[in-house]
This record gives sequence, structure tokens and C-alpha cells, in this order.
Amino acid sequence: MQPRILVAGIGNIFLGDDGFGSEVVRALGDDAVTAPDVRVTDYGIGGMHLAYDLLEPWAALVLVDAVPDRGSPGTVHVFEADHERAGATAALDAHGMDPGAVFASLKALGGVAPPTVVVGCEVAVVEDGIGLSDPVRAAVPAAVDAVRATLAVVREKIAAQEV
Repeated sequence: MQPRILVAGIGNIFLGDDGFGSEVVRALGDDAVTAPDVRVTDYGIGGMHLAYDLLEPWAALVLVDAVPDRGSPGTVHVFEADHERAGATAALDAHGMDPGAVFASLKALGGVAPPTVVVGCEVAVVEDGIGLSDPVRAAVPAAVDAVRATLAVVREKIAAQEV
């Protein structure tokens, strides 16, 4: 069986820039979706849905999400998730989409999170309203490129482990 990679867009499209993950997944287009080793899904605010899907065997998870503003809205960051820290303080939450809550829910269900890379964008506006702010909307193409580059790196790591 070929190792599989899950690309998960998360966030609330009704809270401005929090909908970043959903927008990036939509912008990825069909080429990522049709790759036999990749499944791309917009989970929106369905944290438990993601946790249950992570019970399946995945070689890796690419999580696309909004990240807190650190002074540069629209800046795309790519980093490996620390599952121990992310899930350490999070409680089981059937309705939450916080990644820590997802990983805590997964652990409570008896699962183990796969290696996870986060492609995140610093937010400008996270309040009631549909649509991304200008700097975050402008970052979507860079995030799409980052997801594709991340998939290439993850595939190389998987191939190296199979040797």
C-alpha cells in the first residue's frame, strides 16, 4: 500500500482571515486532489471529523491554517508541529478546530498523529465577516506553492524511509 499524505485546510470562513486554510485548499486545484498519494480536504471547523480521519494510516499530515499575527499579516510560515506541546493543554473538544484540541481528541480516540507540517499565514482580521483581508488574500498563492513544496519534501522523506 502506498503511503498517503493528508492535506487538511482548517478554519472558520465566517471569521475573516481564519478561513485561510479553506481558501488555500480551494486554490490548490485539481492537480493536488488527483495525486494518488494525496487527499486534500477542507475540514473547516470540523475538528472531530479531522480527528476521526487521522485514525486512518497516514504517512504525513499537512495542516493549512491561519496563525496568530506576529506583526506581519500575510506572512506564510512553514513549520513542523510539536504534537506533545500542542495536545498537552488541550481538552477533548467535539466542536473545536484548534489543532491542539484535534490532536488531544485523536489521542483520546486511541490514535497517534502522523508527522505534521503546518503551512500557516499570519492573520490581520479575525472577527465576524466572510472573506480574507487584503494581505492574507495576497498570501494564498505563496501558501499554495508552500503546500506543493511541502508535499515534495514529504514524499522524499517517505521514499528515503522505504529504502
